[in-house]
Amino acid sequence: MADKSTPQHLFADVLARVHAACSALATEGNWPAGIDLSRVVVEPPRDISHGDMATNAAMVLAREAKAKPRDLAEQVAAKLRADELIASVDVAGPGFINLTLKPKAWANELLTLLREGASYGRRASAAGEKVNVEYVSANPTGPMHVGHCRGAVFGDALASLLTFAGYEVAREYYINDAGAQVDVLARSAHLRYREALGENIGAIPDGLYPGDYLKPVGQALVGEHGDKLRAVPESEWLPIVRNKAVAMMMEEIKGDLAALNIKHDVFFSERSLIETGNNKVAQTIDFLRSKGDVYEGRLPPPKGGPIEDYEDREQTLFRATAYGDDVDRPLLKSDGSYTYFASDIAYHKDKFDRGFRDLVDVWGADHGGYIKRMQAAVKAVTAGKASLDVKIVQLVKLLRHGEPVKMSKRSGDFVTLREVVDEVGSDAVRFMMLFRKNDAVLDFDLAKVIEQSRDNPVFYVQYGHARGHSIFKNAREVVPDLPEEGCARAAYLENARLEQLTAPEEIELLKRLALYPRTVESAASAHEPHRIAFYLYDLASEFHALWTRGRDLPYLRFIINNDAEITKARLAMVQGVVSVLASGLAILGVNAPTEMR
Repeated sequence: MADKSTPQHLFADVLARVHAACSALATEGNWPAGIDLSRVVVEPPRDISHGDMATNAAMVLAREAKAKPRDLAEQVAAKLRADELIASVDVAGPGFINLTLKPKAWANELLTLLREGASYGRRASAAGEKVNVEYVSANPTGPMHVGHCRGAVFGDALASLLTFAGYEVAREYYINDAGAQVDVLARSAHLRYREALGENIGAIPDGLYPGDYLKPVGQALVGEHGDKLRAVPESEWLPIVRNKAVAMMMEEIKGDLAALNIKHDVFFSERSLIETGNNKVAQTIDFLRSKGDVYEGRLPPPKGGPIEDYEDREQTLFRATAYGDDVDRPLLKSDGSYTYFASDIAYHKDKFDRGFRDLVDVWGADHGGYIKRMQAAVKAVTAGKASLDVKIVQLVKLLRHGEPVKMSKRSGDFVTLREVVDEVGSDAVRFMMLFRKNDAVLDFDLAKVIEQSRDNPVFYVQYGHARGHSIFKNAREVVPDLPEEGCARAAYLENARLEQLTAPEEIELLKRLALYPRTVESAASAHEPHRIAFYLYDLASEFHALWTRGRDLPYLRFIINNDAEITKARLAMVQGVVSVLASGLAILGVNAPTEMR
C-alpha cells in the first residue's frame, strides 16, 4: 500500500485498489504468505486507446498464485470491475490489465490539486532518506564554460526534484585543488603577477592557462605581496600563489553559478583530505588493506587498448575486480603520491561517514570510463550499504542560427557560462539544458532559445502560465468575485461544479494534470529531471490547444459570458494548469511569469 505520509493521488489511489484486489485473491486462494506487491505498478498505457491506466499485477504475481497470467488477470479484473471508481476493465495479451476510470475520478483529482496547491505532487519528507548530489566540481582553474553549465543545471534541478519528492538533499561541490592542474594554475597566475609588476611576459607558454581571467589574480598578488614573490624560488611562492588563485577562481565560479541561481550547501576541498593533520586518504587505504582489498602487485598489460594509469611495476593496488570492475586499480603513483582515484575513494567514504547512503555524482562526458571503478570503491568502503549513481552529462554544441559560436576572448579557448546567461537569460539556459536527456548531446542555439514561438519550449511553457493568468483577469467580467491571489482563488474554485468538465478535450487536460505526481515520483526515482521539462511542455501544449480550439468552437471557451457556473469549472481547470506549471518550473529553477512581454 502507499505510504500513509504520502498524499493519495489518483495513480497511487488506483494502485492501492489493485493491491487490495490482489490481497483479497491471495486470501481466497491461499497464496503463500508474504506476497511482494511492490512489483505491481499502475502506469499510463503505451497506447491511450487501451484506457486510462494499466497494471502488470497478473504478470508479476502469476508464479506465487500458481496460475497462468491471463487467468489471474481475469480474476483481478473481476475484482476491479466492482470498484466504484472504475468504469471498465479489459484484459489484453498474455495478462495485461487495462483500466478506464469514470469521469468523476478526474474531477475529484482536480479538486485534490486545488486543495493542495503548490504541494500537489510533493511527497512528505521521510526520515533517514538523505541524498548527496555532487555536481559541477569543475577544476578551479578558470571561469565556468558552457559545458560546465549543463552539469550545473542538471545537478541543481535533480537536487530540487529530490527535495520536492521528500528526500533530504545535500548539494555538494568537490574542489579539485590538490592535483597538478592547480600547480599549472599557480604558474600561470605567477606569470600574470610578473606582468602586473610591469614585466613584458610575451606570449603565454604552451601548457599554461592563456586567458585574461588571471590578470586580476596577478594584480591582487601585487597588492598583497608587492614584488616579494618575484625573487624567491618557486618552492616558496607556488603554495602562496596557488592558494590565492584557487580562492579567487572559486569566488568567480560561485559568481558564475549564482547567475544561474545555483548555490551549493557544501564546498569540499580535495586538499583537505591530506593537509589537515588527519590524512583521510592514508586512513582509507589502511581501512581497505585491513579488509584484504589492497595489495602489492603488478598489473597485466591492457588487452583492449591503453589504460591511462597502467605502469609495469610493483605497486599498491585496490582489488576493484572483487567489486565488479574490469581491472584492479593503482592507489599510489611511482613518486609515492596518491592517484586521483585514491583521493576519490577517501572522498566518497567521507560522504558515507557523514551519513549519506544514496550518492549521486554528476560527471562530464569524458568520465564514463571511471564509473565502474568508483562504484566498486563505494561498495568496498561502505560494505555495500551505500549506492552510487553516476549521471553522465553529454556535450553541449553552442550555435547561433545553426552555426557554431566562436570562442571567447576572455577565456582564451572556450565560451564562458556567464556570456551565455548574459545573452539569453537564466530561464532559457536552465530549461533548454534540461529539455534533452542528460546522456544525449545537446544543440543549444542562442537564437532559437529567445524566439517567441512554439518551437521554443521555454517560451511555450512560460507563456502557458502567463496565459492562465490572463484568463483569470478577463474572467472577472463574468465572475467578479474571483480572488486575485492564487491560494484564495484556488479555495474559491473548490466550490465549482467540476462535474461539468465533460468535453473530451477537457478530460484529456485533466488526465495530463493527474499525471504530475506520478511524473515527479518516477523522475526522482530515475534521477531524470528532464522528465519534468518534457511533461511541462506536453501540459502547456494541451492547454494552448484547448484555448485555440475555443476560438473555433465558442462553447469550449474558458469564459462563457452568460454562464458563470461553467466558467468557474473551467477556471478551476486553468488554476490546476497554472499551479502545476509553476510547480514544475520551480523544480527546474525557471521563473513562472504572470505576463509575457
